[in-house]
Amino acid sequence: MAGISGHWAFAFGILGNIISFIVFLSPIPTFYKIYKKKSTEGYQSIPYVVALFSSMLWIYYALLKTNTTLLITINSFGVFIETIYVGFYLFYAPKKDRVQTIKMLMLSVVGGFGAIVLVTEFLFKGVVRGQVVGWICLIFSLCVFVAPLGIVRQVIKTKSVEYMPLLLSIFLTLSAVVWFFYGLLLKDINIAAPNVLGFIFGILQIVLYVIYNKKEKVILKEQKLPEIQKAAVIVSDDNTNVNKKLPELTQEQIIDIVRLAGLLANTDKVQVATCPHDHANCGVKATPNVENMPKLQTVEAS
Repeated sequence: MAGISGHWAFAFGILGNIISFIVFLSPIPTFYKIYKKKSTEGYQSIPYVVALFSSMLWIYYALLKTNTTLLITINSFGVFIETIYVGFYLFYAPKKDRVQTIKMLMLSVVGGFGAIVLVTEFLFKGVVRGQVVGWICLIFSLCVFVAPLGIVRQVIKTKSVEYMPLLLSIFLTLSAVVWFFYGLLLKDINIAAPNVLGFIFGILQIVLYVIYNKKEKVILKEQKLPEIQKAAVIVSDDNTNVNKKLPELTQEQIIDIVRLAGLLANTDKVQVATCPHDHANCGVKATPNVENMPKLQTVEAS
């Protein structure tokens, strides 16, 4: 029975390595954007510093245990890739963010990890040391899994899934499931327990994505305004019973027509007003001043 359990643990460990490998590579598009912009504006270094610290902590725990080689392999890659991410961030970050990131590195990686190693090495021996480090890993992993609650809150508040990629949520959920069974088969609660919470939050993120992604599509569909059809002038010819569609008048042509109409109206008013006093010119139609009239552009019928 123990042999079968060991084989299954190895299988889940290999699968966990593959999925976690993909998760570790998921920030590459983000750093490509940083490279294109030559700036880290809008991005934070906290996730990469935390991931680096977490990987170092799990390597230390795995070294104190037996049959945890696959835990060492994936977290060694994690330390490698997260170090590259942090270095890349420091290279393109402005001075303020660079200083803040260095402070976090000194506090967590140097100070925090160094203190854990020194305390556990000098104060605890044998199995107890492994248990203490395991509980530290468990507590820290729970904090890491609770961190996405900020993103969940933002999704609910803004009703937008822009900052919660579906693919990453799926891979994180699968990773939690695989590592849970790996820890369960090894009878290691420190590995299995945190991934229960990781699975719950992963499912929550996927459900929220499905709900709010549909709402976004409905809102965008409702916001699409119907196209306004342009008015067309249609002239009916009584002799041929053929309707001819004239091209649409431009704004300048419409303004010219309005000016012409106003000029003709003003001319008629002046003539009527002077007619009672000028009996000689009564009944004579005033001729508008053609020179002051605006020139109309010719419109050809199609």
